[in-house]
Amino acid sequence: MALGWLIASAIMAITIVGLPWAPAAFRIAKYTLLPFGYRVEDKTGGAFSVFGNVIWFVLAGWWLALGHLVAAFLLAITVIGIPFAWAHLKLARLTLTPVSTAVVPLP
Repeated sequence: MALGWLIASAIMAITIVGLPWAPAAFRIAKYTLLPFGYRVEDKTGGAFSVFGNVIWFVLAGWWLALGHLVAAFLLAITVIGIPFAWAHLKLARLTLTPVSTAVVPLP
């Protein structure tokens, strides 16, 4: 899934229209690789965040969220994979609104 986020980030960075979403996608790619010790925090961003999240969901968000849900289901089958499944469920929620969220370290 981190590779999917990196691909999405690279595609967004190549296009001028997608440039505002590229840093968010790269930040979430790092969080996908190492989700433990960090938390997702909601930010207030106003009308730009709502518009940005809608555009993101239509272009890339739904298939990345679907990938995280499939990964969570496959990981939840085993006892060892349950914590990772939980992390993928958190990532699926983050996938829907990446513009108005921030990944911050735990205190």
